[in-house]
Amino acid sequence: MAGGKETPRQKMISMMYLVLTAMLALQVSNSILEKFLILDTSLRRSNTTTTNTNDDRVKAIQAAVDKSTNKAEYGKYLTQAQEVREKTKALFTYLESLRERIIVEAGGDRDETGKIVNLAEEEKVASIFVGPAKNGEGYKMEKTIDAYIAEIQKYAPEIKLPDVTIQPKDDPEVIDPAEKNKDFVQMMFEATPVPAALAGLSQKKSDILNAESQILGYLASKVGAEDIKFDKIFAVVIPDSRTVVAGQTYKADVAIGAYSSAIVPRISINGAALTVTEGKGSYETVAQGGQYDANGQLKRSYTATISYPKPDGSIQTVNQEETYTVLKPSVQIATASLPALYLRCANKIQTNSPGLGSLFKPTFSGTGADFIPGGGGLVTVVPNSAKVLLTVNNDGVKLEDFPFKVRRVPKPDIQVLANNAPVNDNVKKRGIKASSLRRINVNAIADEDFKSNNPDDANFRVSSYDIFLASGTRPKGSPLKGVSGSQDIGQLAQEAEAGDRYLIIVNKVQRRNFKGEVEEVNIGEFSIEIPLN
Repeated sequence: MAGGKETPRQKMISMMYLVLTAMLALQVSNSILEKFLILDTSLRRSNTTTTNTNDDRVKAIQAAVDKSTNKAEYGKYLTQAQEVREKTKALFTYLESLRERIIVEAGGDRDETGKIVNLAEEEKVASIFVGPAKNGEGYKMEKTIDAYIAEIQKYAPEIKLPDVTIQPKDDPEVIDPAEKNKDFVQMMFEATPVPAALAGLSQKKSDILNAESQILGYLASKVGAEDIKFDKIFAVVIPDSRTVVAGQTYKADVAIGAYSSAIVPRISINGAALTVTEGKGSYETVAQGGQYDANGQLKRSYTATISYPKPDGSIQTVNQEETYTVLKPSVQIATASLPALYLRCANKIQTNSPGLGSLFKPTFSGTGADFIPGGGGLVTVVPNSAKVLLTVNNDGVKLEDFPFKVRRVPKPDIQVLANNAPVNDNVKKRGIKASSLRRINVNAIADEDFKSNNPDDANFRVSSYDIFLASGTRPKGSPLKGVSGSQDIGQLAQEAEAGDRYLIIVNKVQRRNFKGEVEEVNIGEFSIEIPLN
């Protein structure tokens, strides 16, 4: 978001835009895309209101000049105000042409009902604005906006205007390192569906109007047009956002409309007094969850009360009821479906909450397992029963339960190598020359899926096996004992003849888990014969 001094209305708009932009991480559905259209419509209406306000400010400057006895001096401020308005109109004409390009070229134009055909289109948006080599229209737009800000800044050098095209690396609102590596245009238009791009343009127009408003306010103060006389006072409650996620802070400014420094009001929320500074009180509360409706929303309300002295000395009290919507925060597991967990193994599960963003600092509990937090939404689940229930909490608020099935660790495959070559069906059928076989390996090989998901628990070894040399039913020589690894059978090979066979019998297999603990693995009976020729 652009920096600089923002009005409470501007702050509210910025928060709305940020909340919906964060929802893009939920894999955009049509419902969310339509919410972006609603946000865009709200932004455009707000921008129209601000435009009218800025027009009225120019008219107020005109009226002040008309009444002034120093028209020559005041007249230059009127001329400057009119120039600022014209520059803004020219810039908005250009931005409206970009808006139409998004709708027509990326969105596939409008259907017979006036709705945009393809809301989910992202690649064409990026193609228009970013381009194949960062040469898209967005970079021209960035330069045009920067030039506009530089031009109107000349009328009021002492005013710090917002950085409308702030780079992600300089924006404190941008936390993700991957996003900070992008430039302004990429941040706005890469992986951005049509409604989000439209809302982004409307948000930039809002920032531009905010800058224009500051300049016009400065010029108006030069001719006394800012000395507003009022005869009605009303309560104003200005929330940062009317929609928040449970666990986030709901914050609102409560003030007197048309604030006068001559009035010291008393302001309270639900009877509790607020500290009043410069005519307004600031109210904030942690949004609590509760019984959400089918859409995952619930309504909260409070009463703002303002008491102020009237000119006759009496006290006037104004009450205003305010409501806001609390959204049920969602928690996601970083897989498309809930994975099965392995018994007594370290099953690592990554959780995140796009709605809470940086406020997501979960704790984990549940049944059927030990839960080891790892930071950043990571939890290691070590099941000790057939079913596991993982409960995710945030700031003491329960977000969601996740049930998991538990599997036993799959048995390893036993692999036998003769002279480092696998003993396959062909070897079992044709045999091996008695004089050539000198080494035998017997290994336990973990299931590939299990090893991929639980590498720290997939350490198997054959801890004991016997090698016999036999001729018919008669053993020859003394059997050899082996463990995982290569076993020299030279002692038996001296007595081996064509027609004999080696018999390998596996006695024990072990697994080392993520804690370094070793346990026996029951693989049943396993033996294999290698005929000699």
